[in-house]
Amino acid sequence: MSKYKQVILVRKDLKLSKGKMSSQVSHASVEATLKSDQNKVKSWRNEGMKKVILSVENEKELLKYKRFADEVGLTNSLVKDAGRTEIKPGTLTCLAIGPDLIEKVDKVSENLKMV
Repeated sequence: MSKYKQVILVRKDLKLSKGKMSSQVSHASVEATLKSDQNKVKSWRNEGMKKVILSVENEKELLKYKRFADEVGLTNSLVKDAGRTEIKPGTLTCLAIGPDLIEKVDKVSENLKMV
């Protein structure tokens, strides 16, 4: 049974294409993983690297969940787009939280719905 997971929160209001959303989620996941405690990353990898993609309404809600993650002490990574394709430079697109213990991550994200 998995003990660790990572969640990535994506803004619905941006209406990103599937490709753009995939690249933004990937950026967030990699960045949060690189910033994380390597023992947690090792355990998470050994369990299959569980990731769940969740949606938030807008930038305000995305930043609210970043504050929650910071308050709980979860490693996280907020992605700001370079603006080379679909959206304006500097647009905040998504937030990765963890990998960390499922119970800890769920304290922040349990009320959100999957994309």
